[in-house]
Amino acid sequence: MRKYKITFVLLLAAVAGFAQSEKIRQIIKTKVDAEEQKVIAWRRDIHEHPELSNREVRTSAMIAKHLQSLGIVVKTGVAKTGVVGILKGDLPGPVIALRADMDALPVLEVNDLPYASKVKGEYNGKEVPVMHACGHDTHVAILMGVAEVLSSMKKDLKGTVKFIFQPAEEGAPLGEEGGAALMIKEGVLESPKVDVIFGLHISSGTEVGTITYRPGGVLASVNDMKITVKGTPSHGAMPWLSVDPILVAAQIITSLQTIVSRNVDLTKNAAVVTIGSIQGGNRSNIISDKVEMLGTVRTLSAEDEKKVIKRINEIATLTAQAAGATAVVELPYTTHYPVTFNNIELTNRMLPSLIKTAGQENVKLMPPATGSEDFSFFGEKVPALFFSLGGMPKGQDPLKAGPHHTSQFIIDDNGLKLGVSAFCNLVFDYGNAPKITSGMR
Repeated sequence: MRKYKITFVLLLAAVAGFAQSEKIRQIIKTKVDAEEQKVIAWRRDIHEHPELSNREVRTSAMIAKHLQSLGIVVKTGVAKTGVVGILKGDLPGPVIALRADMDALPVLEVNDLPYASKVKGEYNGKEVPVMHACGHDTHVAILMGVAEVLSSMKKDLKGTVKFIFQPAEEGAPLGEEGGAALMIKEGVLESPKVDVIFGLHISSGTEVGTITYRPGGVLASVNDMKITVKGTPSHGAMPWLSVDPILVAAQIITSLQTIVSRNVDLTKNAAVVTIGSIQGGNRSNIISDKVEMLGTVRTLSAEDEKKVIKRINEIATLTAQAAGATAVVELPYTTHYPVTFNNIELTNRMLPSLIKTAGQENVKLMPPATGSEDFSFFGEKVPALFFSLGGMPKGQDPLKAGPHHTSQFIIDDNGLKLGVSAFCNLVFDYGNAPKITSGMR
């Protein structure tokens, strides 16, 4: 009889815990609904005043002022312009980090919006237009909203929430450090030590109200590269006196395209090798002595990354050698992000939280993507979950949506509320869950 009494008590406790969880969920919903317009206003203000990587001065000041007004402990100047807020709940529990990136891109906005960017900035020594062409403005506004909701629920909050507003996700300017790697180097995951981290990214091609996710490798590693081909110059009328680096570069580019089609097992993972810039020569009748090419390499596993880098070096140097030229490969040249990896145990455990927030029909498994994210550096240090949030108007054809990193990029503000709710529910639901035991992977 004693055994059944104990079982019944445990059952009652479980039901009570579930009821409390649903009560918290309803409180979150009410608060998020009430502040939706405030989040949208923040986002539009940030969109109208974009700032490039490591130059997010106005944005970080806005964030710091808001967090301080909520009674959150704030540290500024992290990794140059980053802001970190620490909110301690009244109940014991884990340290949960939430991350939003802040930087914009050197892109000219063409959207006809009352809050469209007209800002210009300096990028690698040149004056450029500046635009939030990847949705980082929405990420900042969402996390500011999350901070307001959670700070108002401090008495029910288990553990500590660390709000990480990160600069330079798109890459620091030449000659500078920045981004997630620098934040980690400066101790953002310590004092207090982070147990788990969550991040999101808005998607212009996914319908509002939708969350997409993937356990394991979700976004590709990225390495940029520079290939310099050196030959022998000559008059354009006497090519036999030259070793033409432009011709050699063309052969290298053509051969590089065989790496993905012949060296990578595409039944397991995708890969990308792209040359995006070629610079060589300055007149039609002069064969130059040098060509410089810039490109990007994307892979979805460490094994493929090593293989692709090895083949690029072999193809470039040996093709040049066969023509009597030389090729120097710098890979990575300025940037390397590892694969963005969602801890499988964490992803599976938190999936019910996302489903309860958005609805079963609105949470979808996504294929791995060849885009990249420096959130991946956080995932190398602590268990991480990175998911995608719909930002496309309902009913629109995804093929007609403005792509990320283009002047046509646009987001429906109706998608922001779900991002705030998802983060808030993940914090409370993880606070009630056993600690992750499977390490980073």
